Amino acid sequence: MPVFSDKPSIQPVLLCGGAGTRLWPLSRADYPKQFLAFGSAHTMLQQTMLRTHGLERLGDVRDPVVVCQAAHRFIAAQQLAEVGVRQAALVLEPAGRNTAPALTLAALQAVADGADPVLLAMPADHLMRDVAAFHAAVEHGFADACAGAMITFGITPRHAETGYGYIRADAAGSAPVRDVLAFVEKPDAATAQAYVESGDYLWNSGIFMVRASRWLAAIERFRPDIHTACARALDLAARDADFIRPDATAFEACPGDSIDYAVMERLPDDSTLGMRARVVAMDAGWSDVGSWDALWAELDHDPDGNATTGDCVLSGVRDTLVHAEAGRLVAVVGVSGLVVVATPDAVLVADRRNAQQVKQLVEQLRGARRDITANHRKVHRPWGWYDSVDAGERFQVKRIVVNPGASLSLQMHHHRAEHWVVVRGTAQVTRGDDTFLLAENESTFIPVGEKHRLLNPGKVPLEIVEVQSGGYLGEDDIVRFDDCYGR
Repeated sequence: MPVFSDKPSIQPVLLCGGAGTRLWPLSRADYPKQFLAFGSAHTMLQQTMLRTHGLERLGDVRDPVVVCQAAHRFIAAQQLAEVGVRQAALVLEPAGRNTAPALTLAALQAVADGADPVLLAMPADHLMRDVAAFHAAVEHGFADACAGAMITFGITPRHAETGYGYIRADAAGSAPVRDVLAFVEKPDAATAQAYVESGDYLWNSGIFMVRASRWLAAIERFRPDIHTACARALDLAARDADFIRPDATAFEACPGDSIDYAVMERLPDDSTLGMRARVVAMDAGWSDVGSWDALWAELDHDPDGNATTGDCVLSGVRDTLVHAEAGRLVAVVGVSGLVVVATPDAVLVADRRNAQQVKQLVEQLRGARRDITANHRKVHRPWGWYDSVDAGERFQVKRIVVNPGASLSLQMHHHRAEHWVVVRGTAQVTRGDDTFLLAENESTFIPVGEKHRLLNPGKVPLEIVEVQSGGYLGEDDIVRFDDCYGR
């Protein structure tokens, strides 16, 4: 094993590519669960970032590397800015290839300036109730990571769970950091119970800590195809602002694999790298929130075991999760053990015990080409958001909110005209060769085929009601001539 004499900095790596299909209809492909808050003041991505605060006592904590889909780049950047992070390196995956390529991209980015930090790789869609316990676990494993070990964090099992993979730790070790003997796939109920009773098994959290150079050496040793594809994709990457765009052709040639399969499972049987796989046991109130049942377990309950958010009225209900959105009242009577989720455009009712089957339901909807798996009715854009309030034959009504100082692209539509009414703030409108201001209660008309742009010159959000009319109203009927967001 190489001898490392320096004490490296810590490089937070936020793995932000999850789809969260089991939490539909709240989690959608274009706005997955890592960007949702679930009863907290902060989203899961923000909580993951804030979890690194306080690790400075171990060493310098660098600005994060965030690996996410290109479609989510503005959401991720905005949410990080809201918690004071404005210098993140956002590496935009052209396609999903699982966690091993994602961590390889992050490691290559981390060593680009000649440093060799300790990567602290964390999925951005997990909950952690006890941040102090998490910090203690990182501190326990930090020296080994500095010395070249691959550290994973195992969760002390609270029960015999069949939905998680397990890590078998060396029973001979009693220190906070033990050698990994094996990784085990999700077991059946009897096997899970035996694992918990043995005391030698931990839940696999999917959180890792390793020096960047050691990860790159390991991935090159075990999966040179992944290393080569990622290195080439990053060498050919385009860069604008904080966005790093790996070359799509090179990255799409990269095989998909997880950190566990690609490297961790191979380390205990390999002596060529001199690299140990070690695990830190952690009891930090962790959950991957992998289903509605898991979320119910994490939320606060009333005396009858119910967890509710929004405008809910319950009568004779037990052990049920009820979520209501958009001012909609949800009333539930005389049931137990259910999940009831009402969003503006969908309602889910499920037996909590079968909550994992929501993933199959989403696949069924996708097979039927239902857009409801991809988008919410309220769609976030880099300039703000819009809500599709109503639609019918040849018309659509949207509520549009533009952030202060933000602007939509200069664009044109072939098939629709638009009527805009300002209900709050001031709008600067470009229509053809004219540019003018609209105050509250004023309106304008954008004919079919006319170049136009909407800008908020004020210091408060601009809100308009837009009525579209025409033979085709799809979002792909946009010709952009100038766009400050690189679309």
